[in-house]
Amino acid sequence: MVGPSFLSRQLRGVSFPSRPQGGGRLPALGPQVATPEAHPPSSAFFAAEMAAAAARVMLLPAARRRFWGFSESLLIRGAAGRSLYFGENRLRSTQAATQVVLNVPETRVTCLESGLRVASEDSGLSTCTVGLWIDAGSRYENEKNNGTAHFLEHMAFKGTKKRSQLDLELEIENMGAHLNAYTSREQTVYYAKAFSKDLPRAVEILADIIQNSTLGEAEIERERGVILREMQEVETNLQEVVFDYLHATAYQNTALGRTILGPTENIKSISRKDLVDYITTHYKGPRIVLAAAGGVSHDELLDLAKFHFGDSLCAHKGEIPALPPCTFTGSEIRVRDDKMPLAHLAIAVEAVGWAHPDTICLMVANTLIGNWDRSFGGGMNLSSKLAQLTCHGNLCHSFQSFNTSYTDTGLWGLYMVCEPATVADMLHVVQKEWMRLCTSVTESEVARAKNLLKTNMLLQLDGSTPICEDIGRQMLCYNRRIPIPELEARIDAVNAETIREVCTKYIYNRSPAIAAVGPIEQLPDFKQICSNMCWLRG
Repeated sequence: MVGPSFLSRQLRGVSFPSRPQGGGRLPALGPQVATPEAHPPSSAFFAAEMAAAAARVMLLPAARRRFWGFSESLLIRGAAGRSLYFGENRLRSTQAATQVVLNVPETRVTCLESGLRVASEDSGLSTCTVGLWIDAGSRYENEKNNGTAHFLEHMAFKGTKKRSQLDLELEIENMGAHLNAYTSREQTVYYAKAFSKDLPRAVEILADIIQNSTLGEAEIERERGVILREMQEVETNLQEVVFDYLHATAYQNTALGRTILGPTENIKSISRKDLVDYITTHYKGPRIVLAAAGGVSHDELLDLAKFHFGDSLCAHKGEIPALPPCTFTGSEIRVRDDKMPLAHLAIAVEAVGWAHPDTICLMVANTLIGNWDRSFGGGMNLSSKLAQLTCHGNLCHSFQSFNTSYTDTGLWGLYMVCEPATVADMLHVVQKEWMRLCTSVTESEVARAKNLLKTNMLLQLDGSTPICEDIGRQMLCYNRRIPIPELEARIDAVNAETIREVCTKYIYNRSPAIAAVGPIEQLPDFKQICSNMCWLRG
């Protein structure tokens, strides 16, 4: 199963913020060095201006001052810049909010001698999700073996030295569990959802899958047909097609420009040796995170990791492959087909990697643009200015803003589905709205976007599976799980001036990447589109 990274709303980690003064910039982000039994950082004040207010709050014992620190409600100024009144009632409510934050389960992290990181959050549920997040995807492939990571994901469930495919399926069914996997451009994931009491069996199955898969020739040949049929299904999903084209033109002749499934000729020629070589090269301890959430004991998970992964991962010697650099190129791909009823178009500029200090600002800007679909109804009263203009002018069927981040680069843009006659008008409105972000976005708009971003962030962490996924991804990106109050504080630190500054840096007068499919005769030429990234008339 291919994970569409452009739809991902998972928030990667960010360093501890201080509130910028006068539209100042956030500090640079970066991973922390993992240590044995490495816990997230201890609590600190979110900003210097908070110190006076914090002194009035109940002083917590040192044992209770965990990495969560103080609630975002303790900040002197809220999202709209209003001062908070710390009277008796306010003090009690602040103490209550702080207590709630302190009661959130902590994420414990331990690094084994092999480099494997074990991270878990115990929420005391009767179910759990446990998985392996591996820093290996299609970006680590070349032209000859492109598609190997995805092919290997398919082969994981086709039997091991201990279990046949039938035995594996029956064992999972009898446990009442779910076993799944997906591949993205930078990560491969295998995970299981099960009862908490079955955590040891789930970990053992995952270890068996990635270490002892038989990779039989008969199963490989059978799976070729499955993947080729999957490719045909993907080609009917125009959104997937457009985003593959967008990556191909934005990252020409680089690893990020290739598809996750790989070309047809590669799928037909990938051999067992290719799969074994990929495992030997990339499935190394320092590149793997064993993450778990729900009803899990970290000590138990740690013992299971040592037992099932300790020796085998140590045996994988050799240097970890370097991440291939990828250069963004402003360019376009047009696939005109007038027989299609609607035009599908994506436009994007180069953004930043997850560790960059401008990541949060671009997330807020992405939320400001928003999403809209005609089938949802409404639009005129939405906070998104683009949704209002689109609905009023009947310019498109739907649009979706996106902010796709990789390790060292990213794509920030918009995907739209339009009638053939409204393509030019819709693109004009989109670019005009982008220019407004660079010049005249207001504080009230930014405040609404920040609240919406925080709401979406919390709603996506509902259940053990999304929490486990959040842990695994953040550990790969930052070597730690980022506290929610820290993310909220960083979001709150963004203001209209920051948005204008960051958007000007990445959008204004930048050459975009464009991918368009369908009846696109009315799509302006590339030079005109580029000129509209500077100024617009009308």
